[in-house]
Amino acid sequence: MKCLTRPLCVLGLTVALSGCGAIYRPDVQQGSLLSKTTVDQLKPGMSKRQVTLLLGTPSVTSPFESDRWDYVSSIQRRGGKIKTKNLSLTFENDALAKIEGDYFPEDPAQLIKDAKKYRVEFPDEKRPDDKKQGGRG
Repeated sequence: MKCLTRPLCVLGLTVALSGCGAIYRPDVQQGSLLSKTTVDQLKPGMSKRQVTLLLGTPSVTSPFESDRWDYVSSIQRRGGKIKTKNLSLTFENDALAKIEGDYFPEDPAQLIKDAKKYRVEFPDEKRPDDKKQGGRG
């Protein structure tokens, strides 16, 4: 019986761990989430400060190329391949000169809708289930 216990434990552990691949994997969104309407407000000649106020700080700035800002976003759906999007802004004399990149997917509304799933609720916000219970004070 003693020599049968160890192989059974190893077999049981192997079966238990083999099911870990079937566990739900959430979508993972990282980086800058920019809306198309916001990016459409970018105009050549805008200062770095104006761009920062509109889009926020860039994801990537290089110490060797300070006139190029990159806003990078990546999404991985359910453990699949990681898709990366990049919006590159080039400045000349602290004024926006060029906008390029492949930031927006075919359906940008879908990306924003997916990102809203992970919205953080703050304590002062009312939750839908609180209304049923009379709300919080």
